[in-house]
Amino acid sequence: MASSKPKPLMLDVDGVEVKLSNPDKIYFPQLGEDGGRKGDLVDYYRTMVTTGPLLDAVAGRPTFLQRFPDGVEGDEIYQKHLTKYHPGHVESTKIVFPSKRTGQAFCPRIPADIVWAANLGTVTFHTWPTVDPDNDHPDQLRIDLDPTDGRGFDDVRAAAIEYVRPLLDELGYTGFVKTSGSRGIHVFVPIRAEWDFIATRRAVIAFGRELERRAPDLFTTSWWKEDRGDRIFIDYNQNARDRSMAAPYSVRKSPIARVSTPLTWDELADIDPGDLTIATVPGLLERRDDPWADIADCAAGLEPLLEMVQRDDADGLGDLPYPPSYPKMPGEPPRVQPSKKVAEHWDSDGNRIEK
Repeated sequence: MASSKPKPLMLDVDGVEVKLSNPDKIYFPQLGEDGGRKGDLVDYYRTMVTTGPLLDAVAGRPTFLQRFPDGVEGDEIYQKHLTKYHPGHVESTKIVFPSKRTGQAFCPRIPADIVWAANLGTVTFHTWPTVDPDNDHPDQLRIDLDPTDGRGFDDVRAAAIEYVRPLLDELGYTGFVKTSGSRGIHVFVPIRAEWDFIATRRAVIAFGRELERRAPDLFTTSWWKEDRGDRIFIDYNQNARDRSMAAPYSVRKSPIARVSTPLTWDELADIDPGDLTIATVPGLLERRDDPWADIADCAAGLEPLLEMVQRDDADGLGDLPYPPSYPKMPGEPPRVQPSKKVAEHWDSDGNRIEK
């Protein structure tokens, strides 16, 4: 006789009932039953969204779900559209893709929304830098410091402290730093939501180019891996429309359930990112306040960076390539690896010459 499927548990999440199915399924095999179950993941998100600051970081933002219904070693579902069937408390927000197509993305509002998504196997919540209903004007710049194979977290940490933070200070911006959950570092910079994605992306390109000038052997904005060497890549395309980044306090796909954790700049100086997991981050927040609590109060204008964009344009440093899936953008250079580019096949606007 076949065993019956275990009944789901019903959780009270801030007064809303949410189903938890298969709580004992192993999601993080390296942890096993000692903190690596689906129930442990859901418990983490339930804690972080009811007594912790997670909801402040994601509420009202278009949010993509990186789901692993069978654990982090199983198949991945990267979900941009809200499922057709969902509880009445779950809402969506309209987004426009680079292709001009539209969609309805998950838009969390209350704690139960996050726990519902976690029960679907969501390990990581990836948010847009916009807030509903205006998903055309970012309220954050996102500086993604991505180490190449020749660099580790210590290199990125030093680069962020010695170069990124001082440059932000010079320009009058406040940078909020977090671990990526791997070897990288993310710095979110709050801005007034008055500029479109083209402007904010170009602003981050200008910021990255200034870092290259100050430390050319350490930083690169080259989209092409063949040109990066062992330098830290400033992934400016994380600021393009439809690109999202792991939300603060999101769990990442890792054997020990690492968390992309907001830190103070002082904490960044000696933190071990491997110590920031679903088992430890709630306790960290019990010992000290959320270092990103006032991010919305620090919004600044984009003018200083746009002046740098104009300076770069005057010096012949225009736009940089978009990801391959994007339509060709005005002013974009040829989207081809430098080693494969044949000059006579391209016009001055970066368009391929058809023969």
